[in-house]
Amino acid sequence: MSPKARRPVRRTPIRWYLLIHQLPPEPLYLRAKIRQRLGRVGAVALKNAVYVLPRRDECMEDLQWVAQEAIAGKGEAFVCEAEFLERKIDQTLVAQFRAERDADYAALSEEILSWKREAGDDLPARASRARKRLEEIERIDYFGAPARKEAAQLLADLESDSRRRRRGPGSFAGRTWVTRRGVHIDRIASAWLIRRFLDPKARFRFIDPREPRRKNEIRFDMVGGDYTHEDDRCTFETLLGAIGSHDRALAQIGEIVHDIDLKDEKFGRSEASGVDRLITGLLLSNPTDESRLERGRAFFDELYESFRQRNPIPTKEVSK
Repeated sequence: MSPKARRPVRRTPIRWYLLIHQLPPEPLYLRAKIRQRLGRVGAVALKNAVYVLPRRDECMEDLQWVAQEAIAGKGEAFVCEAEFLERKIDQTLVAQFRAERDADYAALSEEILSWKREAGDDLPARASRARKRLEEIERIDYFGAPARKEAAQLLADLESDSRRRRRGPGSFAGRTWVTRRGVHIDRIASAWLIRRFLDPKARFRFIDPREPRRKNEIRFDMVGGDYTHEDDRCTFETLLGAIGSHDRALAQIGEIVHDIDLKDEKFGRSEASGVDRLITGLLLSNPTDESRLERGRAFFDELYESFRQRNPIPTKEVSK
């Protein structure tokens, strides 16, 4: 008896969402805007007016938003589900997705390498921007592009260099600390921490955030700053982490500043409302940023002392 014919192996097809659109010739910016939006969500082109994303809930929502923009611009747009009968099309699309993300990762890697070669004073801020960019690429890396591993490792090295530079001997002395005008609780507390525990002679400058960076400056509590909000931490908490403090009194002040500044009641500090009221009075009584920092120094000295008396400082601590 002849052997049974081998049955073909069934494959599980990849399911896709397609955006099919047609845009009017005017306005000219609409085409560029739609292409930019599609690039931001990681869609790849199947044809000139047909873009593809894998069948995921967030991808459908992304394409629906793009379709709405196209329709609002007097164009036509349709989002549909699709499944290709030829396996080769799936393979081609997956390869295209990986190639486009590989290009993104490669560009980030090259940027990180150039920063390491320059070794400028703004390395911490650049590491923060690189981390944000890596996360943006990862969100649209639907099929695991190989170049991610190298970019992630380079970023980890950059962040390690950044931490060493932040904590290195003398890295804070003689620097000018720069922040936005109109200081409030987080910047007042951070300035106090800087002058009391990092550099008693620290100078402060208050600027428009668009002002170009000057040499030997450290920016804090502002977009692109060397020390600013990270994840769910306020700037004061970020500074505490950077100097490796184990002082419980400082940690308690950080919790109060966090609750007032971020208003998320993460720590539920009962003192927060009272401190907030006192800071409001300080702001109203002192219209200039310089006077606010000066008054804030006395206020936080006393607040710190109230906690320090109840919390013995561990041996391994930042010296006053």
